[in-house]
Amino acid sequence: MRLFAAVLPPEDVVAELAVEVERLRELPGAERLRWTGRPGWHFTLAFYGEVDDALVPELSERLARAARRTEPFALALRGGGQFGRGRALWAGADGEPRALRLLADRAEAAGRKAGVASGGHRRYTPHLTVARGREAYDVRPYLDLLDGFTGRTWTVTGLALVRSDLPASGVPGEQPRYETVARHPLGGAG
Repeated sequence: MRLFAAVLPPEDVVAELAVEVERLRELPGAERLRWTGRPGWHFTLAFYGEVDDALVPELSERLARAARRTEPFALALRGGGQFGRGRALWAGADGEPRALRLLADRAEAAGRKAGVASGGHRRYTPHLTVARGREAYDVRPYLDLLDGFTGRTWTVTGLALVRSDLPASGVPGEQPRYETVARHPLGGAG
């Protein structure tokens, strides 16, 4: 299974972001970007890649422990940024991003302790990807619009272990499919 740990925003927060993304999609050149769909809007905490089925129970248990050690915290979507000179356009985080980073570190450690190989440790940048480009692209107009965006604050009460299935049909614009394999409440949230 291709797995990752994530924080999933509530539906009303996703709806707010959808309005903002529609504004972005109206900008000139927006067709050059591949826009992610609402089912794919999440804050990835740790990406595990292909995980042997035999390791999933241990990974899930270690994620449950990581979640229990982390208290619920406030989070909101705010502003945005890019990776790779416009190859990824994202909405940022506000509220308690330090708590989100701590949870990401714990999710990464859970994978390592469960025996899941990872691509190495990187400094965590809280982000929710809204579009990708195949080549470098000037996304400044998109960042200017995102700069004024602030969504409502919500309380993060859990983390999810998510399976992603990449498109196999070859149909342009087809999105990955996401399935929540397990949910683990934070600290006293459950």
